[in-house]
Amino acid sequence: MVVTSATTLVHVCGGEVVAGDAGAMAVSAVIDSREVSSGSAFFAMEGERSDGHDFVHAALTGGACIVVVSRADEDVRSAFSGAGRRDSALVLVADTTRALTTLAAYSRSRLSCPVIGVTGSSGKTTTKDFLNAVLATSLKVVATEGNRNNELGVPLTLLRAGRECGAVVVEMATRGRGQIAELCAIVKPTLGLVTNIGTSHIELLGSQEEIASAKGEMLACLPPTGRAFLNADDEWSALLAERSAAPITYYGLGERADVLAGDVVSDPRGCVSFVLHAPQGEAPVTLAVPGRHNAYNAAAAAAVGLHLGLSLSSVVAGLGSAIGSPMRMEVFETAGGVTIVNDAYNANPASMRAAVATLRDMAAEGRRVAVLGDMAELGSLTELAHFRLGEDLAEGGVDLLVTVGPRARRIAEGARAAGLPAEAIAGADDAAGALELVSSLVAPGDVVLVKASRVMGLEAIVEGVTST
Repeated sequence: MVVTSATTLVHVCGGEVVAGDAGAMAVSAVIDSREVSSGSAFFAMEGERSDGHDFVHAALTGGACIVVVSRADEDVRSAFSGAGRRDSALVLVADTTRALTTLAAYSRSRLSCPVIGVTGSSGKTTTKDFLNAVLATSLKVVATEGNRNNELGVPLTLLRAGRECGAVVVEMATRGRGQIAELCAIVKPTLGLVTNIGTSHIELLGSQEEIASAKGEMLACLPPTGRAFLNADDEWSALLAERSAAPITYYGLGERADVLAGDVVSDPRGCVSFVLHAPQGEAPVTLAVPGRHNAYNAAAAAAVGLHLGLSLSSVVAGLGSAIGSPMRMEVFETAGGVTIVNDAYNANPASMRAAVATLRDMAAEGRRVAVLGDMAELGSLTELAHFRLGEDLAEGGVDLLVTVGPRARRIAEGARAAGLPAEAIAGADDAAGALELVSSLVAPGDVVLVKASRVMGLEAIVEGVTST
């Protein structure tokens, strides 16, 4: 973050210093008092479940030197004075969210490094993780942490970048038209990468064409001097390309790609190796994360790294060292000898199929067990998408299916219709019931995939199985 005083913050964001030292300096920005460190600017957000104004005292005792509030009533002023921090400032603004966004835009205007926007229906976070690993071999990188890809997470990412930064990687999600355009007004990406166009959030956006249009907002924001990176094998890339005034690099597994992952193979752990082909040459790559679909994410990251001038050897090293974010194809073995594939963070039809394909690729001394929960926000596609997933799953390679939730019952129906034996199918209403069921079914040597949309909370199954 560009070091900012309370006076500068007021100049940029509006408002006034209503108590304390106007010369107080901040070196970071947070919206959670538990993340405060020495020199933080704490923005008190009013949310549905909590109000940041209730944590002013906690933020100050934790080291915050600037507290930004949208109300300075007696309770807030008392919390500020009670902390006894004469070196801190209390700043009153009309809207703390708008102030955070405005400060992030100001910080972005002072950066001269490449800023890479990443969006798409699935694979955003993993591609961001690959990009971070690749670019970090040669540059100081700031990248989106975890899944902070919304109207609060994006400004916080930008505010972590200082003038010494060599590249910024910003993941951007959307749940409606215009949202990515709003984020890009702050981010001002110089490079833009789209992973794919699927059906996630189709309930909110209406159709895949609308999803493509929403994701394409980022490409429309790229300067002609920038560059777009598109999936050569995705049927929607032609439509996306029309939105970009910047030149385009295509990545993928097919011959149309400029940067190509060829000869993809999986090892017994499900991790993939491939030959990376690019204008700069070709080289073998071995990933440490499972899933054939990650060849796409790796090729995307390689395309960006090579465009920014990294050597082929640096790109290969970065790809090989990359690890995924929590609850995204995390593989580990329990004390009882059960292998868990924890992909419980989120799900849509494409990512479900990719996860099941990875399960099939993995060596198992026992059975391959798929614990699959509801996929949310599919709208009119809900029934059909779950049923077809079950049909695909019955093609082989999965020995036991456990469904979780009312929508996922259609997965079981599709699997039965396609020939999976009834004795190989079980179901539960929720994560708690599924944990009890899975715990009674799995045995040493089994490989268990756990995946569903975020609302299902299937990480509880992972935590429960690993603790027994």
